[in-house]
Amino acid sequence: MVTTSAELEMSTVTVSPGAEATTTLTVRNDSDIVEAYTFEVVGDCAAWSTVEPARVSLYPGTSEAVTVRLAPPRSHEVRAGEIPLGVRVLPTEHPESVAVPEATVVVGSFHELRAELDPRRRSGWLGARFRTSVQNRGNTAVDVVLDGKQAGEELRLSFTPGQRRLEPGESAEMGLRVRTRKLIWFGKPATWPFEVEAVEGTEEDTEREQSARAEVLPGEFAQLPVLPGWLLMVLAALLALLLAWFALVRPAVRSTAKQAAHEAAQEKTPPGGQQGSAAGGGTGGPTGGQGDDKGQGKPNTSGGGSGSGGSGSGTGGGTGGTQQSSATIDVQTGSGAKKKGTYRVPKGKVFGITDIVVANFQGDEGVLTISFGERKITTIALETFRNQDYHWVTPIQIQENDTVTASVTCAKPGTPATGTQASECHQVLNVSGELSDLAP
Repeated sequence: MVTTSAELEMSTVTVSPGAEATTTLTVRNDSDIVEAYTFEVVGDCAAWSTVEPARVSLYPGTSEAVTVRLAPPRSHEVRAGEIPLGVRVLPTEHPESVAVPEATVVVGSFHELRAELDPRRRSGWLGARFRTSVQNRGNTAVDVVLDGKQAGEELRLSFTPGQRRLEPGESAEMGLRVRTRKLIWFGKPATWPFEVEAVEGTEEDTEREQSARAEVLPGEFAQLPVLPGWLLMVLAALLALLLAWFALVRPAVRSTAKQAAHEAAQEKTPPGGQQGSAAGGGTGGPTGGQGDDKGQGKPNTSGGGSGSGGSGSGTGGGTGGTQQSSATIDVQTGSGAKKKGTYRVPKGKVFGITDIVVANFQGDEGVLTISFGERKITTIALETFRNQDYHWVTPIQIQENDTVTASVTCAKPGTPATGTQASECHQVLNVSGELSDLAP
């Protein structure tokens, strides 16, 4: 004999994720004794459903209504759609008379899209590659379309693939290639900001109407010049030296060579008056003439030896005094490490520094400190420059055995023009000026 009857008020209950809905369960005691009842929600709704109160006692022939509370979380794990609901009503005295009334819960859909651009900023000569990660945190499947925008027409953005269908909780990565339309040969780097938009819907839906459910990601491409600024300075210096050679040194060399040739010609062919005087001073006749010819040959031999000695003396004199000089310090440092590179002034010399060029061609992040002997000249954050130069009108004097030091603390290796992140930080420091002998 059935002693327990139970019935849910509504056969269908609609609830939104993150919200709450209730329905009433009526229990009747058809036995002839006092009966206690416990309630248990069964099925896929059990994790987020409760019955209040969880236990009731009924006299024979009486009934009572309890509340079934439904509160699905706002999570992709609770799929949108119809879910069966069952409540087990278990009598304490007559457990064999258990009743399980059933209903249907309709869980509403919600949309939540999360996207991320990695990295946010990259540099290169002509282009770079990025990764776009997209996750569907909603509780229904969606089509995700990626679209790239830039204020001007300097960049071309392409995605691989451009569209993906994502189930609830599913993630996917899509590649982005950014490419400029032309190279920068000289000058300063150019920065091109852009946006990546992840939109729910097919490509046709995106062209027809922009959806409100979109994630906008800002990005930036830093275009580097093919030839760095310090190279232009070197080329300009070489051009100036070449012009100085043609304007000053070469005419002087040609004039000296012409004068030497003229003097040699005069020695080999003396004037007629001098030749007659030499003949008059001899023994006379043909014999005297032969003696004069031999005497004329001796000065030519002596003159050749004097010319050779003069050339050797000139070359030796050019090696002393003051001369232009430069030195390069190359420092390679692992991530999180600190390393120094030094140049030591030779003994007996003084280095008057007038120019410094610092190259951070990989775009590393960290700190660079430049010191002359015990003096700290400057400390620079690596991420603020690619090429940096300093100049002094009055040279900074570095004494013998003192050092020029470049100290690098590597926070994060950068990405060179190849597009692949480097394993170490790499800085190059070039110092130039006059290298002079110490005063006696």
